[in-house]
Amino acid sequence: MITQKISNTFLVPLIALMALVGAESNAQDIIETDSHRFEEVADGVWFVSGTGSIHTMSNAMVLVGEFDTLVVDSHVTPAASRALLDSLPAITDKPVRYLVNSHYHFDHAHGNQSFPPGVEIIGHEFTRAKLNGDIGNVLEENTFKSFSDGVPTMVANLEQRAAAETDPSQKAALQEQHRVQRDYMNAIQEVVPTPPNITLDRKMTLFQVVANGSREIQLHHFGRAHTGGDVQIFLPAEKIVFTGDMMLPGLAYMGDGHVDEWPETLEGLKTLDFDTWLPGHGPIMRTREPIANFQTYLRDLWAKTSQMHSRGVDAAQASEQIDMTNHSNNFPQIRGAGVDPRAIRRIYQLLDE
Repeated sequence: MITQKISNTFLVPLIALMALVGAESNAQDIIETDSHRFEEVADGVWFVSGTGSIHTMSNAMVLVGEFDTLVVDSHVTPAASRALLDSLPAITDKPVRYLVNSHYHFDHAHGNQSFPPGVEIIGHEFTRAKLNGDIGNVLEENTFKSFSDGVPTMVANLEQRAAAETDPSQKAALQEQHRVQRDYMNAIQEVVPTPPNITLDRKMTLFQVVANGSREIQLHHFGRAHTGGDVQIFLPAEKIVFTGDMMLPGLAYMGDGHVDEWPETLEGLKTLDFDTWLPGHGPIMRTREPIANFQTYLRDLWAKTSQMHSRGVDAAQASEQIDMTNHSNNFPQIRGAGVDPRAIRRIYQLLDE
């Protein structure tokens, strides 16, 4: 079982492609189901990714104890989350007791509703407020819509391409892509945002019974970064941290970010004693160097965008003109001038405020 030690917390009622750099395997065990790939990075600590047969969009982590299981993040739809739950018997017969949300974004928390009654959902206070509708409607906000509104067009295009393809292997691949995206399109309609029913402000510590005693599980909120409520899941004995989208192998989405505060928040992450970090997207990472690289990028982006803002350049033009190619050695996806306009609009919003 898992017991709780809570600091600065309170209980409330229930209710894109990036560069894959610096990755190594070093896995103890790898198990695949039809929908999921489980890689054991320490005893009972599993890094979870999708196989491609269902659209999961994000990674997860599973912690298996003597009596129960803790899951971190629930994927992009209830269907993807159900597939994860259906796959868990491949690694454990212990029931899920806790689900932790690293943050509120759709690709990490829109599977919450699939977890059975009795599973406690833990997240930051801000994550609860967003998923509970206290701060806007996540289904109507730009982040969700900018990623989801184009899915029907993608499905139609894949169907047309598959129908026109004459090469049998290419046709089969396109048909499979079409099936996965069509199922994802349909699954989106099922989403009912489901908030955490246990929240933290700065830190919470759980202790999970394992064969040799107990596993300490620290949940940290170091400040605003990718969202207003990013939570890092740190295992001090194993020296492993799940970073969600606050720290990725490549550039993170910044449409809801606090780019001015993000570098300092990452200083909090750097205080943890870890050798391995598990990102919300991308592979297992075993080098801390990308953290400082990303801090440098964020500070430079804020400075360059601030200059555009002060000169009266509108956000759309600024997103085309800002040149971050001086960071391309660390972030190979940067191939020329231009930055995601959603990031620039968000920075302009912060500057206006």
